[in-house]
Amino acid sequence: MHRRGVGAGAIAKKKLAEAKYKERGNVLAEDQIVQMSKQLETFKSNLEEFASKHKQEIRKSSQFRVQFQEMCATIGVDPLASGKGFWSEMLGVGDFYYELGVQIIEVCLALKHRNGGLITLDELHQRVLKGRGKYAQDVSQDDLVRAIKKLKVMGSGFGMIPVGGSYLVQSVPAELNMDHTVVLQLAEKKGYVTVSEIKDSLKWEKERACHVLDHLLKEGLAWLDSQAAGESQYWLPALFSELTSRDVTPEEANQMTP
Repeated sequence: MHRRGVGAGAIAKKKLAEAKYKERGNVLAEDQIVQMSKQLETFKSNLEEFASKHKQEIRKSSQFRVQFQEMCATIGVDPLASGKGFWSEMLGVGDFYYELGVQIIEVCLALKHRNGGLITLDELHQRVLKGRGKYAQDVSQDDLVRAIKKLKVMGSGFGMIPVGGSYLVQSVPAELNMDHTVVLQLAEKKGYVTVSEIKDSLKWEKERACHVLDHLLKEGLAWLDSQAAGESQYWLPALFSELTSRDVTPEEANQMTP
């Protein structure tokens, strides 16, 4: 009985020690949270001071703007999250990205008859810069990506499809799944793709390849050249460098299809 009593006492001491350790751990955790909160507030305050001091550079320099956005991201601040408040009033970035979004929409609408609503980020960047003029505020591809993300949130049909090391910008509410995306990536180098290339590269059945290509044709994102040597070629005008270098009319576009 005596030995059993000692065992019970040891268990009680162990539980008491565990409770104390847990309590101490909670206190330390709370202290750490308080310290981190203080550091975060200090960082935000310094960031606001930095923004106030360098607001002209942030507005004018696209490179400076990228670095500032990265600084904001480290503490969870999104200068574009609201059209009101300190960041919008201090920097005017809300208006900048709103105006940039409007320009993006205008470019995409003007070219929709040609590319079906798909355009490379590079071409979009070039055309936006051309439309703004040489004396306008500089715009980077990072600025375009941020503006497009805001347009996407609005449910306007905008989105981005990774292709190679860049993106295709989608400006129409077409339903594109992973199969469509993979085919677009396959067509990147030449601007077109064939059923045989899809079958050989992706190891797909013919029915699957034809289903994807038919959908791209239906959505106006691809043109069919049935007169090509060998087999029909499905051209993606957004990736076709010769088409991007000149203006193509709807009549010319119709001549590409049978």
